[in-house]
Amino acid sequence: MRFHMANEEEIKNGLTTDIYFQRTREILEKIGKEIRVYAEFTVMNPPYDWTVFAGLDEVLHLMEGENVNIYALPEGTIFPRRDYRGYPIPVMAIEGDYKEFTVFETPILGFICQASGIATKTARIRIAAGHRTLLSFGVRRMHPAIAPLIDRASYIGGCDGVSSILGAEHIGKEPSGTMPHALILTLGEEKAWEYFDEFISENVPRIALIDTFGDEKFEAIKAAEIIKDLKAIRLDTPSSRRGKFEDIIREVRWELDIRGHKDVGIIVSGGLDEDTVRNLRDLVDGFGVGTAISNAKTIDYAMDIVEVDGKPLAKKGKFSGRKRVYRCKECGEFIVSYEEVDKCKVCGGEVEEILKPVMKDGKIVGEYPKEDEIRNYVMEQLKRYDSN
Repeated sequence: MRFHMANEEEIKNGLTTDIYFQRTREILEKIGKEIRVYAEFTVMNPPYDWTVFAGLDEVLHLMEGENVNIYALPEGTIFPRRDYRGYPIPVMAIEGDYKEFTVFETPILGFICQASGIATKTARIRIAAGHRTLLSFGVRRMHPAIAPLIDRASYIGGCDGVSSILGAEHIGKEPSGTMPHALILTLGEEKAWEYFDEFISENVPRIALIDTFGDEKFEAIKAAEIIKDLKAIRLDTPSSRRGKFEDIIREVRWELDIRGHKDVGIIVSGGLDEDTVRNLRDLVDGFGVGTAISNAKTIDYAMDIVEVDGKPLAKKGKFSGRKRVYRCKECGEFIVSYEEVDKCKVCGGEVEEILKPVMKDGKIVGEYPKEDEIRNYVMEQLKRYDSN
């Protein structure tokens, strides 16, 4: 193995699990006893007030063919830190003979912890960006093996486009991006712009990187004069040269406008996060966000057995028994209960049960939604959380 990564077969065979789960299965197999359990996935102390649930698709592909049932919130569901009474909200549950799935706990958690973290952070930046274009530029900061995961989760969370070729392919999109400083360093600024315009497909927007050598204002003017159909300029000014970035952007905008280039947009990138995006959004047309997305805090889900052979049982610190998860159609409140709920306990509105079967005896239930459908679902829910 030349790259430090697991392939699909190794993950499917349980080789990425923690060794104690493999030992657990060995013991259960040797005593030859079937122990049927129901286990739930919850997060006790998430990093934010709300979380976007993501990564379910990989869980289902992993468990396909195994003799288990899985219940889950729809991928893309935004859920609060706790329900209205303070109970943790199960996002997923699995049931079956425990020795049949014990070795899969580790990869299942890995799938949903990281994907949910990236999707959640992206959704927060999406709110901060308003209606401005938001692109995911973060794959260079993480292991290349997970580039598709990063780009898929960031797209679901609200990015309009992603930069990696394979990541874009996984969501059925064309990759998004401008040009690197390397092109300008090897050809010179003007030649780089000219050759980009001459040789790159007309379907690719003409966006010129303008801060490699010179002053942003004068380079922006020059780029607008050289490239006939210039869509935007990109500012990636390093922090050591920024001073007050907002004023640099204002100056560039003014100089472009006064020369008749009001239709040339401004894209900014480099070290951006929620706060900087929010501060700059009224001055620019779009953002390229990298490390803040790809290095997002993971969501610390845990899988806990809550029922053994039909009887409620959980370790201390957890709540025994299988749960039902409801969401109010009126106020959006979540309700966790061990019994049926017919109306919202907060506003009295109609509720829907949203922890639903997604796998039955190892077979995926129904047709899994496409990434665009999941993204639209997230965007619709974000309206409730956007206070800007």
